[in-house]
Amino acid sequence: MSRYREWDLSCKVYVGNLGSSASKHELEGKFSKYGPLRNVWVARNPPGFAFVEFEDPRDAEDAVRGLDGVHLCGTRVRVEMSSGRSRRGGGGRRPGPRYSR
Repeated sequence: MSRYREWDLSCKVYVGNLGSSASKHELEGKFSKYGPLRNVWVARNPPGFAFVEFEDPRDAEDAVRGLDGVHLCGTRVRVEMSSGRSRRGGGGRRPGPRYSR
């Protein structure tokens, strides 16, 4: 099985705000209703997010529209197309301008 970073971005969906008890099986059950899946990867350290790869990009887009904001694995999840960029690492937030009183 390929690493989730090597998956086809046009078919790759990011699932955020998952509870720590989220299971691959539960995600497969919900997401497979939108079309055939290639891969499902659930983060364990740190927990709280997952990636789902569909066979067809249209199915991925339908899943984003249908599942964003729904309750899944005990929490309200954020579902969006994966950007392929890491959310952690270099840079971080830049401080804004300083205002004096």
